[in-house]
Amino acid sequence: MTLLIVGATGTLGRQIARRALDEGYEVRCLVRSARKAAFLKEWGAHLVQGNLCNSSTLALAFEGVTAVIDAATTRATDTQSLREVDWEGKVALIKAAKAAEVERFIFFSIMGADRYPKVPLMDIKRCTEAFLKESGLNYTILRPCGFFQGLIGQYNIPILENQPVWVTGEETPIAYMDSQDIARFAVQALKKEATYRKAFDLSGPKAWTAEQIIQLCEQLSGKEAKVSRIPVGVLKGLQKFVGFFQWGWSAAERLAFTEVITSGQPLNTPMAEVYAAFEIDPDSIATLEPYMQDYFNRILKKLKEIDYDKQQQKSKKKRSPFKSSQST
Repeated sequence: MTLLIVGATGTLGRQIARRALDEGYEVRCLVRSARKAAFLKEWGAHLVQGNLCNSSTLALAFEGVTAVIDAATTRATDTQSLREVDWEGKVALIKAAKAAEVERFIFFSIMGADRYPKVPLMDIKRCTEAFLKESGLNYTILRPCGFFQGLIGQYNIPILENQPVWVTGEETPIAYMDSQDIARFAVQALKKEATYRKAFDLSGPKAWTAEQIIQLCEQLSGKEAKVSRIPVGVLKGLQKFVGFFQWGWSAAERLAFTEVITSGQPLNTPMAEVYAAFEIDPDSIATLEPYMQDYFNRILKKLKEIDYDKQQQKSKKKRSPFKSSQST
């Protein structure tokens, strides 16, 4: 099976590529920049330069492809808009996959996408799901609700650097998962008939609020977080303001996600039937506490090593060459 991965340089996409390569798949990655994707080539993947926003580049990428895993989405640094990438680009990708007669199409949506029609990303995901279902492709839709890896920049780093951790007054518990585990579900979906033409919500073993994550980070790091609270009304007002300007459309789209994270409706789901369909052992799924513990252990150890090296250099500078020569 030749597998095309879209979004392979992202947090999730790279884990999918790594997993697929380890399991012996021939992996092809659609990338915009070969330089930024060089690590994928070093792993053994074949790179095909192309862009979702340029449909003419997709035909070459699909030559000889058996299956597709689409883990791409817009990033804060992208010049293309959310609509260009996550709707127009995905429609072009699905049409290209249909034309190439691929056997499997794995698509990543978001848990609860059908509940938030006013949130652009959620609504676009919902519409893309519908388009994929009507395409005639043998699809599997996966809907995770958040990655462990995304919490590092949001909580761990600010706490270690004594920077503010921004939270809202209203919290939605979210059952985050390790991106490596989510990648396992994607690769398993390629070969499990029980997943064909179905959609699955994916969640971790426990839903966490922002306060609980902060408390965990404080406990593991030995540092007190500087928590700054933003009223929900301020965020919604800012969304409306920046939405008036073209340069603010991307920011407004992301601020709209406030509705999801402040809804109070937990983002989690019972997973027993999902584990059975994918034949994955629930005991093998990572939990947040050990993940955070490992992160802080590695970082704090590195900080101690850096501090030790600095102390050694200071000690050497204090030693006068004249005094050293006298002592000899």
